[in-house]
Amino acid sequence: MGAGLRDWLRIATRQDVWRRSLKVALLVGIILAAINYTDRLLAGTMTAIDYFKIGLTFLVPFAVSTHASVSAIRRSEHEAAARPTSAGSAENERSNAGKAN
Repeated sequence: MGAGLRDWLRIATRQDVWRRSLKVALLVGIILAAINYTDRLLAGTMTAIDYFKIGLTFLVPFAVSTHASVSAIRRSEHEAAARPTSAGSAENERSNAGKAN
């Protein structure tokens, strides 16, 4: 397994990420399932494939939310790693102050 995939899975399995994804999936999934299947549910004409599709209706927003969260966190971590640390900044300020004298 590549380092990029390991990093992606590390973030995707964080509790805050999957909880947020689960909340999004429940909210969006319920709305989409209601829009797409209320008539069949009320008429009692649901088939096995319809129930399978409802499952996918919840899976898609979960996957999209997880992907978005992982991408945002990776971008944030990358930007934080590229920034100089506060200790490095203080050291640079001291050396620059000495040059001014």
